[in-house]
Amino acid sequence: MTDLNIYKENGVTFIDEKTAYIEDGVKIGKGTVIEPNVYLKGNTIIGENVTIGFCTEISDAVIGNNVTIRHSVITKSSIDEGTTVGPFAYIRPDCKVGKNVKIGDFVEIKNSNIGDGTKLSHLTYVGDADVGEKINFGCGTVVVNYDGKKKHRTVIEDNAFIGCNTNLVSPVKVGKNAYTAAGSTITEDVPENALAIARERQVNKKDWVLKRD
Repeated sequence: MTDLNIYKENGVTFIDEKTAYIEDGVKIGKGTVIEPNVYLKGNTIIGENVTIGFCTEISDAVIGNNVTIRHSVITKSSIDEGTTVGPFAYIRPDCKVGKNVKIGDFVEIKNSNIGDGTKLSHLTYVGDADVGEKINFGCGTVVVNYDGKKKHRTVIEDNAFIGCNTNLVSPVKVGKNAYTAAGSTITEDVPENALAIARERQVNKKDWVLKRD
């Protein structure tokens, strides 16, 4: 474990030095704040003016300037400047996250590229995907990347809008500016500027409660 004074002399702030675990070889830029119970491991590189929040673990990752990470786990991935992560996010190996991205609570990303300005605010799984810029993922979106034998890749192009509780069954492509309706299971490519609706229509059975007995 590294002597924390080395980092403090370079302008790094530790809220609680007793609970900061920093392995040898970790690099931290000036102006960065390390909150309690943080683990920084391997060849991790932290940029300048970063906030590493309570109970965060980062291993062999590269974190850009002005990033905020709260209560999350990041492994063998890169996070570009201005991005926010967490709380309770899990970024697994081989992810490349762009600038000014929002990765919110209970979001898991694996082996994926996330473009600048994209928002995955909550309760989303993205695995084996190439995601463009300025895309909005609705709550409950799942990239269904595994068919039981093989993993497949999904592509989502710039400015697409993924409605809440959408299942994207890989391999599939969502074109630029396209929308998916909430509750859809997408199994075919969605063209640019299209709205994909893949769900049953609602049926209201009049007076069903009164007649069921």
